Amino acid sequence: MSNKQICTLKLVGRVLLSIIFILAGFGKIGGFAGTAGYIASVGLPLPEVLTALTIVVELLGGLMLLVGLKTRLVATVLTVFTLLAAVIFHSNFGDQIQMTMFLKNLAMAGGLFYVIAGGAGRYSIDAKMEKKDSSAT
Repeated sequence: MSNKQICTLKLVGRVLLSIIFILAGFGKIGGFAGTAGYIASVGLPLPEVLTALTIVVELLGGLMLLVGLKTRLVATVLTVFTLLAAVIFHSNFGDQIQMTMFLKNLAMAGGLFYVIAGGAGRYSIDAKMEKKDSSAT
């Protein structure tokens, strides 16, 4: 497989992974009270603050992943966020939907680990910034 093909697949992977975070973040803006209520229902403190932080992590992190900006860092943050969400909100394995959501979060974390390991690829802001930095020296 050529380097160009690998970088194209990295772009497609980033786009596909980012969509769920971006859409979830936007959805939580419109459903702020419901999200805060859900967070409160599991016993977490400051549900409104956590809802706002969740929106920021999902939207900003998703957008940064989409464009490939600080990709390894943002993928690390999203991995931790996704695994915490799996354990805190989707660990009722007696409920098939929650089990599926838990496994979905594990799969997302797996994809994000690949992003952490492989970086953003050629088609990213990170690559443009590296190119600019290397031409300055």
